[in-house]
Amino acid sequence: MSHDQLPAPVAPRLRRPTWRDPRLVVGVVIVALSVALGSWAVSSAGRTVPVYAAAGTLTPGEQVAADRLHTVDVRLGATTDRYLRADEPLPEDLVVQRVVDDGELVAHTALGAADGVDVRSVAVPVRSGLSDRIRKGAVVDLWFVPESSAGSDAPAGKPEALVSGVVVEQVDTSDSGLVVAEGGTLHVLVPTGDLPVVLGALSAAGSVAVVPVAGS
Repeated sequence: MSHDQLPAPVAPRLRRPTWRDPRLVVGVVIVALSVALGSWAVSSAGRTVPVYAAAGTLTPGEQVAADRLHTVDVRLGATTDRYLRADEPLPEDLVVQRVVDDGELVAHTALGAADGVDVRSVAVPVRSGLSDRIRKGAVVDLWFVPESSAGSDAPAGKPEALVSGVVVEQVDTSDSGLVVAEGGTLHVLVPTGDLPVVLGALSAAGSVAVVPVAGS
C-alpha cells in the first residue's frame, strides 16, 4: 500500500465537561469557598461592636455604673470579648479593681468582687497647694513631716515615709475648678494594713505630705 493510500489521522475530539465530571465539581466548590471566605473577611473587618469606656477616671472600689461610662463602637476582632460590652446588661456585683483612665476601654480584668479591694478611703488635710499632677487616679506616696515644738529652737524631726504607691480617689477643687488649695482635703485609698500608721500620723503634731510618683 502506498503512502497516498494510508488513512488520514483523525484528530481526537474534546469532550465538553459535564456536571458529572468530578474535576468541574471540585473547581466550582473551590471558587465558591474562595468567594465566601473573601466576603466573610471583608464583613468581619468592617464590623464594629459597642463596648464601654470610662467617662472619667475610675478608681479601685468604684462600682461600675452607667453614669460613669460611655459607649464607643470599636473593631477589635477576636479580642472584643475581653472588654465590657455595651449591648449586654451591666454587672451588678462587680467593682473596679485598678485605675481605669478616662476614655480607656473597660476590660473584664479590671473588674472584680468588692471584697477583693482591700483599701479604705482616708481624708488627708492639705496645708498648701498641690501639683497639678495630683488628680484622681494618680499614684502618690504619703510622708509625715513633724513640726517643731512651740517656742523651741530645735529643728523638727526628719520626715518619715508612711505608705508608698497609694491611689488618689478624690481631689477637692475650688469654685474656679483649680486643684485643691490651702485648707482643702485629698482622699487617698490606703491599704487596710497601712491604716494604723497613716491615721496615727494624721493625729500627730505635724503634717502629711503628698508626693506624686514619677511616671504614674
